[in-house]
Amino acid sequence: MTDRKGIFRLLGLAVTISLVFATSLGASPSVQQISHLIIPILGTSVNKQFRPVGMVSQVVIDVYERQDRNGLQIQFHTEPGKFSLFARQSIHAAITRALAAANLPSDSWTVLLKFPYSGQTIYGESLSAMVGLSVVSMIKGDHLLEGRALTGTITEGGFIGAVGGLQLKILAAYNNHFQRVLVPSEYDVRDGDWRTPFLMHVSPVGTVDEAYFGLTGHHLATLP
Repeated sequence: MTDRKGIFRLLGLAVTISLVFATSLGASPSVQQISHLIIPILGTSVNKQFRPVGMVSQVVIDVYERQDRNGLQIQFHTEPGKFSLFARQSIHAAITRALAAANLPSDSWTVLLKFPYSGQTIYGESLSAMVGLSVVSMIKGDHLLEGRALTGTITEGGFIGAVGGLQLKILAAYNNHFQRVLVPSEYDVRDGDWRTPFLMHVSPVGTVDEAYFGLTGHHLATLP
């Protein structure tokens, strides 16, 4: 007759080995995901009559912290919607410059971006500052304040760069019930004079720290 106690001891040993092996595999995950963030984007397009109009859309951001130090990696979904080459280049520059302004290391992060609109493409650069500072907010753990949006670029010197179509973008934000729009303090001369809709707060910002404070209520980097 088979020794049942011996069989149970062997089975217990096998289970123990399996658990130890599984634990050792899972003890050091290769990446750590920061929960995805959906951010508002202000832009312009043309209507059926081929007239320029403002629009509010969204971009989805996922951030992963890797264990390696192989450099910042920024990846763009190609569906449902797409990012043009110009938009991708502007976003890459903005994220890099925002991380540098926040004194955050960039060599172990992967950023994944999605434009969740089937068949549509983002062509401009005015979303880049909003994307760059949103990535910083995810890494720092600062929440974006509701009802606020930023349009502009991030310059090499750490300022919010001018973009066009401000009046159209502000009107679109107003129609979508935003309370505050942050715009570059340096206006695009092609926009000319324009009016702010009633009860809409438009806040000109010059530096990335001013823009980040307007979006989150926190400073970009720890003050001395």
